[in-house]
Amino acid sequence: MSNKERLFGNDEKGFTLIELLVVIVILGLLAGIVLPKYMAREKKGRMAAARTQVELLGHALDQFRLDTGRYPTTSEGLNSLVTNPGAEGWDGSYLKKAVPNDPWGKPYVYQSPGQHSDYDLYSYGADGAAGGEGENKDIASWE
Repeated sequence: MSNKERLFGNDEKGFTLIELLVVIVILGLLAGIVLPKYMAREKKGRMAAARTQVELLGHALDQFRLDTGRYPTTSEGLNSLVTNPGAEGWDGSYLKKAVPNDPWGKPYVYQSPGQHSDYDLYSYGADGAAGGEGENKDIASWE
């Protein structure tokens, strides 16, 4: 008796090519169902993260105003929340880290005075252009 027969017995067991193909097809179908749902969740998550960041930056801007009596000018920008732009009464840093980019990797747009309030703070969304719907919709501090 050979070593192979002693280890495995006479009838060898394994997967046939058909069985392997069936498993691969099933895995492909599952991936086709799960992946689109995951992508939709990721888009919603980025939009929620942008809304949260705009709100948190707004709180930091309000704290800047309480300390200095004004909001940073457009030219001073959001970096004035981290580094003193020469404003009297500045008691920052108002952020724990550097000013973040939006979830799509682009800087937030800041204008003061704004068209909608004392300041306008917004992200253009995934497309990086004004307007849009879905993931491309602008996320703004005044909404």
